[in-house]
Amino acid sequence: MLSSPHPRTASSLGGLSAGLVMALVAGTVSAAQSDDAGIVAALDTEFQAAVKHNDADTIGRILADDMILVTGRGAVFTREDHLKAARNQERIYEQQDEEPGTQVVRVWGDTAVLTAKLWIKGWVKDGKSFDYKLWFSDTYVRTPAGWKYAFGQASLPLPPETK
Repeated sequence: MLSSPHPRTASSLGGLSAGLVMALVAGTVSAAQSDDAGIVAALDTEFQAAVKHNDADTIGRILADDMILVTGRGAVFTREDHLKAARNQERIYEQQDEEPGTQVVRVWGDTAVLTAKLWIKGWVKDGKSFDYKLWFSDTYVRTPAGWKYAFGQASLPLPPETK
């Protein structure tokens, strides 16, 4: 006669299966978040390069329609402000680059926040030059068209570094 499994054994196996399923799901979610973080990191690097080169087409592709940027001085810039500045080449950039090793992306579902230190150097149309570093955070949201840059906030320019 075959005996049925001991209730405790069956329960333990069920618990093990549930635990294994939970671990697999967590691993899949973690991998997806890692993929999303990589996509957002590359997209923001592409955005910074587009700003540096006044590439309005790329800027327009990356920005959400209702995007805004708030600077450390309290100025607010819209998507249209960004596009106009690029088209008119209001700023010419020698540098518009993230400092290596400072970029961090955090993903929560359909929202990602990227933080990095940015070095900005160049001049405005009237010839006035600028050269400073700042911290920024860019918020991306997942849309049917892919990740879009929806909100940005930048610090005041950092004090000059001393040697």
